[in-house]
Amino acid sequence: MRLAIVAIAALLLAGACNKKNDYKQITSNPLLYSRTVKELNNVVMQNNFPPIIASRNYLYANIAAYEIIAAGNSTRYSSLAGQVKHLTKIPAPPAGKEIDFNFAAILAFCKLGEAVTFPEGSMKEYVDSLKTLVKEHGMPGSVYKNTVAYAEEVGKAILVWSKKDNYAQTRTAPKYTVMDTPGRWIPTPPMYAQALEPNWREIRTMVMDSANQFTPPPPPPFDISNKQSKYYQEVLAVKNAGDSLTDEQKHIAEFWDDLGTRLNVSGHVEFLTKKFSPTGHWMNIVGIAAKTANVDFPTTVYAYAKTAIAMFDAFIQCWDEKFRSNTVRPETVINKYVDPDWRPYLQTPPFPEYTCGHSTVSASAAEALTSVFGDNFVYTDTSELEFGIKNRSFTSFRQAAEENNWARFYGGIHFHNSCIISTEYGKKVGDLVNQRLQMKK
Repeated sequence: MRLAIVAIAALLLAGACNKKNDYKQITSNPLLYSRTVKELNNVVMQNNFPPIIASRNYLYANIAAYEIIAAGNSTRYSSLAGQVKHLTKIPAPPAGKEIDFNFAAILAFCKLGEAVTFPEGSMKEYVDSLKTLVKEHGMPGSVYKNTVAYAEEVGKAILVWSKKDNYAQTRTAPKYTVMDTPGRWIPTPPMYAQALEPNWREIRTMVMDSANQFTPPPPPPFDISNKQSKYYQEVLAVKNAGDSLTDEQKHIAEFWDDLGTRLNVSGHVEFLTKKFSPTGHWMNIVGIAAKTANVDFPTTVYAYAKTAIAMFDAFIQCWDEKFRSNTVRPETVINKYVDPDWRPYLQTPPFPEYTCGHSTVSASAAEALTSVFGDNFVYTDTSELEFGIKNRSFTSFRQAAEENNWARFYGGIHFHNSCIISTEYGKKVGDLVNQRLQMKK
């Protein structure tokens, strides 16, 4: 515990005089918020939560933090109450009581981050270390008490709101029916897992009017017998690309893999490896962008919240189409009709092919981030270093989203037509978020 406190203090107080009354240097440092989001990212990864469920954790945690920042910076930011579905008035800070709004935002983030899906206590050690840190660096007892109380009050309001998004009801909804019908999705090796979250379209959207507000055109009809058909050409393109990947293409595929949990099989030995989800990866990118742009604490929280909202709705839009079209994966088609020994470069995730979740979410996140930091934003994404994958650099968030598009095709898990359509429709979701949400004054 003491080592954790020292590590956080060293990060936030580098170059400072480290006096015992310098707590504001800690709580005003935007790196602390990014570090906190990363802590939730680690909890999500270690608990094997899939990408779409993870998006729900990031959503409510960041909204809770943003609402506190908006309350403490009312001349710069507007509450999301009345702007996102069913969110009513948020508790106002008590008059005449000093509150550290930045620290309250962090506490509310952690409360929602763990309470939305995880058992309570998953972030307790981290929160306790932060509380100890600010006390040791001089936060007055009255400020500490007021701050904790306000974080608790706002967090409780957001938690009540979160429980009305239909998540609990979808836990007992009917599962996907597997039918070995030509063109219809069936489980894929090596896990042969059931379809993931087939009822996610029933989750309450934040900004979209409904899950099917942006309905993409249907995928090319299944036609493997006609070698001139668009479908056959799409299948052949995946196989040919997978058979001749360059080192650069492999790097792109690996960098954007973000499968979450991967089952590795070697002979009779099976073991799991864990990585970030696509939402976790883009949460990391928000932190990198905030640090690159050297923005302040409130702007950092704003960027995270807006991006989380865009990705949350993008997943709902995508999953609505996935379980309407129920499209078979390239691996299944190629193994059955072309080459029984062919394997994609990446492991195929357990849900229908059309549309592509990674491409949809990445495009929506790119639009949200562009609205905050501008286009032609040069940055280096270091997110995958901890998994042994070298960095990639980009000249804009949109360029990163486009590369993600190709990554799914290079990985052999999506037809390229799906990636193109998904990027287009993810952008529509991101655009809607930018148009409808009036967060920054």
